[in-house]
Amino acid sequence: MAIRAGFRDPGRAMTVRRVLLTLLVLVLLAAGTATGAAWWWLHQPLTLATDTVETSIEFGTAPRDIAQQWVQAGVQASPLWLYEWFRWSGESRKIRAGSYEIGRGTTPIALLRKMVRGDETLAVVRFVEGWTFRQMRAELARAEALKPTTAALTDAQIMEALGVPGLDPEGRFHPDTYAYSKGSTDLAVLRRAYRAMQQRLDAAWAGRDPDTPLKGPNEALILASIVEKETGLPSDRGRIAGVFINRLRIGMPLQTDPTVIYGLGPAFDGNLRKRDLLADGPYNTYTRAGLPPTPISMPGKLALMAAVHPDPTKALYFVSRGDGSSEFSENLADHNRAVNRYQRKLGP
Repeated sequence: MAIRAGFRDPGRAMTVRRVLLTLLVLVLLAAGTATGAAWWWLHQPLTLATDTVETSIEFGTAPRDIAQQWVQAGVQASPLWLYEWFRWSGESRKIRAGSYEIGRGTTPIALLRKMVRGDETLAVVRFVEGWTFRQMRAELARAEALKPTTAALTDAQIMEALGVPGLDPEGRFHPDTYAYSKGSTDLAVLRRAYRAMQQRLDAAWAGRDPDTPLKGPNEALILASIVEKETGLPSDRGRIAGVFINRLRIGMPLQTDPTVIYGLGPAFDGNLRKRDLLADGPYNTYTRAGLPPTPISMPGKLALMAAVHPDPTKALYFVSRGDGSSEFSENLADHNRAVNRYQRKLGP
């Protein structure tokens, strides 16, 4: 029997439509379930192996490798899920290099947001006014999570690495608190401290008193380092600088103990003896007039300003009163009386 063109079996067509509709519903349900599961996962706190998890991301690290790093560090999640989230968000290329730390309660959304903002975990190292470069290096060696790239270098090699070969490092770094990303190098911190001191010194020298006997910013730095070591009471800083400026003007030796102590180096046992004051050397300001060859410590901003803007005074001498403050005298007779009173305890 012939079948006419265009004839369809109504029952069979209905069956096909029902099957297709069922498949479409199943696909939509599966997609909805997957979307719901993904939304739920993104808003749930990540499970961590410890209370906090941290990792450092180097510049240029691929998003897939970043996800793997977090899992290796202690995030107990599928690295594929993390990677797909980074990629699907459209912000994977915005992730910044740095050191990051997360705690319990951090969701995948919060994790990505932290890395995109560059919300790094920072550590700090502090350099104190009056410290020597040797003390600075010891502090760098103790600093948390700081790569010790200079540990095997000499002082001269460090300065060469900073781009200033031949420059003595003493006093060339600004005392301050420096924050850094965990995994940063100690050389990077030193570079920042060096540049900060250069800026401070240049600004101080540009605003110096026009009649200063100091011959350049280097001499200002040397004098500031001495003032830093000699100052016990901050309010005396300007007058102490004034005494040294007065001595430089008339060619009188500075006669300051901190320079002699610096010259003794590790041999100094805490007791400065008369023989130390008589032993000639480049840092003995009792036997040699003028400034020593280099700074003897890291001066702070106020010591720098005092060196180039000393208080006006006629005093040529000062001695510690024993309470941090100093007694100033214009002549040797008054100074000797002050020494007897405050140091030798021989008078009222």
